[in-house]
Amino acid sequence: MIILALDTSAATASAAVVKDGYLTGEISIRNGKTHSQKIIPMIESLLKMLDYKPEDLDLLSVAVGPGSFTGLRIGVVTVKAMAYALNKPVVEVSTLMALACTVNEQDGLVCPIMDARNRQVFAGLYKTSDGSVSVLQEDSGLAIDELTSLLKSYDAPIHFVGDAVPLYKDYIKEQGINARFAPDEIFTHRAAAVAHLAWLMQKEGKVTDAFRAVPNYLRKSQAERMKDLMSGS
Repeated sequence: MIILALDTSAATASAAVVKDGYLTGEISIRNGKTHSQKIIPMIESLLKMLDYKPEDLDLLSVAVGPGSFTGLRIGVVTVKAMAYALNKPVVEVSTLMALACTVNEQDGLVCPIMDARNRQVFAGLYKTSDGSVSVLQEDSGLAIDELTSLLKSYDAPIHFVGDAVPLYKDYIKEQGINARFAPDEIFTHRAAAVAHLAWLMQKEGKVTDAFRAVPNYLRKSQAERMKDLMSGS
């Protein structure tokens, strides 16, 4: 089975191909340009280098959120369009779960944290081992102090990863958590992790199609929140 996966949920745009559970190629770029300008050329280049045609793909996968509203839409719409044109199934993968899989520590837990602004983060809590992952706390959007209060109940080391680490590293240290921090330049958003999870999830029948795949924002956009504020709701 050949899987194409995308992650455009954050600053990094990433595309990867996995064949029968093994990574065969990946391209990741974080250079300031919009994902809409680079993701299609990345896919085309990756498939060409691997001597694949789009028709050779068996499954498409995408990080559906949480993350950047614009970035998520670009990734999801790209996969939906390809899946529809090729008549291929889709696997939706949590951005945070994929981020947790880049760490894959044996001696503790992994807490991916993404900046949601105003001292808010998108976060989850996972246990990773031997390429598998289990969910201890579901993905959510919450204040950083709420998250640290929640994590204090865990005795195991907690490995933090994500773009919110530089923002809250010192604060997390002050909370008495057994915290470790994964460097962003190594443990960042990777489509390879999305593809790996898609490979596992399709075995469990967690598959959808081009029509039902949607972003998981976890919260309303700034424009929607302002609209609700103005309307008094």
